[in-house]
Amino acid sequence: MLNQPRPDEWPIATCLHGVPTTTADGRELHDASPEAWAEALTLVRGVGFDLIELSDSHARIGDMDAARRAALKDVLRSAGIQAPAVHVQRKSVIQPGVGADNLAYAHRTIDAAAEWGMQLVSTGLHQPLTARQRDALWFWTEQGAKDPDDRETWDLAVSRLRELGKHAAEVGLLLSLEMYEDTYLGTAESAVRLVEEIGLPNVGLNPDIGNLVRLHRPVEDWRESYARTLPYANYWHVKNYARDESRAQGTYVAFPSTLENGVINYRQVIADAVRAGFTGIFLMEHYGGDSLGVCATNRDYVRTVLARTTTPATAGAAAAEPVLR
Repeated sequence: MLNQPRPDEWPIATCLHGVPTTTADGRELHDASPEAWAEALTLVRGVGFDLIELSDSHARIGDMDAARRAALKDVLRSAGIQAPAVHVQRKSVIQPGVGADNLAYAHRTIDAAAEWGMQLVSTGLHQPLTARQRDALWFWTEQGAKDPDDRETWDLAVSRLRELGKHAAEVGLLLSLEMYEDTYLGTAESAVRLVEEIGLPNVGLNPDIGNLVRLHRPVEDWRESYARTLPYANYWHVKNYARDESRAQGTYVAFPSTLENGVINYRQVIADAVRAGFTGIFLMEHYGGDSLGVCATNRDYVRTVLARTTTPATAGAAAAEPVLR
């Protein structure tokens, strides 16, 4: 295990939700010119981030040739930005009809991430948004796809994710599995069981409990969810939601908030994670409004929490083992 970084050096990255996925002339950013990418990255640098998660909503490095990947990496380098992680989203390896194709794409992404010099590949079992989800103000208020209560499909998920984990290990990468509702990563118990059955030391959880507390239905207590999942965490999407509920009336409401103001007490859970030995990257994530601005606010909040959380590994350590490659 890597040593824990010093609190003031801990890698904190931002998502790209605040960066448009298309250019002004309607091209996907994935296909855009280096100049268009450079312009987009000024938004990231403008709020003080030098680390990003390169999500395939913006760039599918697994579908780029080597020259295109190198050109994109050069643009990031010129902007003073690194991408230590890539996120493969909504391409479940057990999605009916396309699971095998998604598996092949994930393998290509692992190879591309290794070539890039990244540290980690993040993925999950969530599927593309439905039409109703795309039309909603907040997509999580509409029902999405569900993984079946079926042993054969569960075993397929274990087998295919283990296959990806072995590939990642061969090229020196971690694989992190994002928690998400109504999938086999949709509860703390199920997520832990899945990782344990995969049984590889480089495969862990992305305990994105924010994906669960935002649901307009009864949910697991966030304290219990983190207590179960943090020991398996190797990467962490952090976001928060204000939440209100009346179980007697059957009403549940949630909407995005800053880390400090939402229902999850991140001062508590970050301290718990650090003291338990978490060494991964924090990824700031936020939906709606000025996403990048809120991510910057949340980054500063996490820094204050880390500065007040000491462990034998971080208190008095002269230098931490590098987290980024």
